[in-house]
Amino acid sequence: MKNNELIEALKKINVFCTQKELDQLNKYFELLITWNEKINLTAITDREEVNLKHFYDSLTLSTIVDLSKENSLCDVGTGAGFPGIVLKIFFPHLKLILVDALNKRLNFLKVVCEELGLENVEFIHARAEDFSRQNREKYDIVTARAVSKLNILLELCTPLVKENKYFIAMKGRDSEVDLCDKAILELGLTIEKKINFELPYDGGERNLVKLKKTSKTNKKYPRKFSEIKNRPL
Repeated sequence: MKNNELIEALKKINVFCTQKELDQLNKYFELLITWNEKINLTAITDREEVNLKHFYDSLTLSTIVDLSKENSLCDVGTGAGFPGIVLKIFFPHLKLILVDALNKRLNFLKVVCEELGLENVEFIHARAEDFSRQNREKYDIVTARAVSKLNILLELCTPLVKENKYFIAMKGRDSEVDLCDKAILELGLTIEKKINFELPYDGGERNLVKLKKTSKTNKKYPRKFSEIKNRPL
């Protein structure tokens, strides 16, 4: 997906890319490739593939929630900054919280935000379960992209979500939502919307799952990660 193809594809999902935003994406790509030689950030390094499978894919989250009406977004297990940094470029009003267990990735993201002029961004070096226990019901939107199985993600991320706000899972071919009835009920969630779609240019199948937090999550969640992994809800 070339730059002009990216711009046209984004229009179809009602995301409009200005020259400033395109310049920021170009700079982001350059930094990604440079840093990827030093630390493992992504296996996708071809510009057209990055446009499609990182930049465009990140922005599909805006098709399931109106980010212009939300104030904060927490990206759990952000890695190289997808989707958080890309969403911040296009929705700069958002307070962005980037959570990752590897500090070297966060060092990269700090440089990206400085070079791109992105403000009001927090960089959190922590395991998801530890951060979740200490920051309950703080964020409007919490998301995670291809980090773990959905029932595990739900327990890690749901405590962070404010009541009546949303956790949005970004999954690949299988949303896994049909296997999560117990977790959804136990954590005080309801499924508000599911979207299944194909990325352009045969980029693969994707699923977005929007879950609304309808009641406070029991304080016993999240459990220790070993318990979550060995006995998932």
